[in-house]
Amino acid sequence: MARGAIALVLAALLAASPVAGCSAAPQPAPARQAQRSPASPQPDQSPSVQPPENRGRASGCSAAPRLKAGRHTMTHDGLRRTFLLAVPKGRGPHPVLLDLHGLGSDAAQESFYSRLAVEGPRRGYVVATPQAADGRMGWTLPGTPGPDDAGFLAALLDRLESGLCVDQGRAFAAGMSYGAAMSAALICALDGRLAGVGAVGGLSVARPCDRPLPTTLLAFHGTADRAVPYRGGHPFPDATGALRALADLVVLPPVERAADDWARAFGCSGRATTRPATGVRLRTWGSCPAGAAVRLYTLHGGGHTWPGSAEVPRLGATARTLDATALILDAFDRTPAR
Repeated sequence: MARGAIALVLAALLAASPVAGCSAAPQPAPARQAQRSPASPQPDQSPSVQPPENRGRASGCSAAPRLKAGRHTMTHDGLRRTFLLAVPKGRGPHPVLLDLHGLGSDAAQESFYSRLAVEGPRRGYVVATPQAADGRMGWTLPGTPGPDDAGFLAALLDRLESGLCVDQGRAFAAGMSYGAAMSAALICALDGRLAGVGAVGGLSVARPCDRPLPTTLLAFHGTADRAVPYRGGHPFPDATGALRALADLVVLPPVERAADDWARAFGCSGRATTRPATGVRLRTWGSCPAGAAVRLYTLHGGGHTWPGSAEVPRLGATARTLDATALILDAFDRTPAR
């Protein structure tokens, strides 16, 4: 089935059955969330988009005033869009990281669940956690009907580059479930603008383009995922009735094949397997063009969950022998700038 049809059917499945969906975590208590993701509204502004040929190594370093941490809005393609912003200490230039939520989830949940908005700034990253368009349960993958989310995320990077002191050669994205798929799709949709991507529980939903520019790609997936099956096939295998009929229209590739496809697209070869932690298998490709890397962490018995994060029992087991947040940031720290 074509990627666009897969995206539409997955969205229909989730809309019909929220309990079977890809939401990352329950909404945290207000006090705790306020501590991790400040919510001070900012005036609505449209981004000042810079063409690629006008971008330098760093920008926004003389912006006055600079963007502040908290909740912001902007307008793209006639739609009012929202994002949460976490800003590190120091003058910069700082790397930038987009953190994308899953289907049926939202920016506040993703910020709490992935912990990138807390751990990223501690390492010097500007972390933006955007929200899907109002009335939408998730992102619009490139080439599918709906809001131009790839364009919105490109415009969001432009706004961060104009309003903060950032390193334009070190832009990254990560996400959970459908947010993981969107993050991977941006490798091609943003035409090499991202230096690295971290995909948790959703790599097999997005297919690579023919010749993506070299990128660091990390993927994490549990073998007991009951939303996006590790071995491929129909999503949501526990669905019944009309949901089962919808799920039967979608056939996802095995996650290992998806990782192989990305490695092949990057021109990587020489796959190796190691066991970095109990219950974890790591597949890497040792021969890649400069700047490219592909790593697949397979979590034995892991569910549709973020390794090392809060437990979400209805989505399966959460791996405790490694921390996806730390591994993603470690990999991005080592990724060469564009």
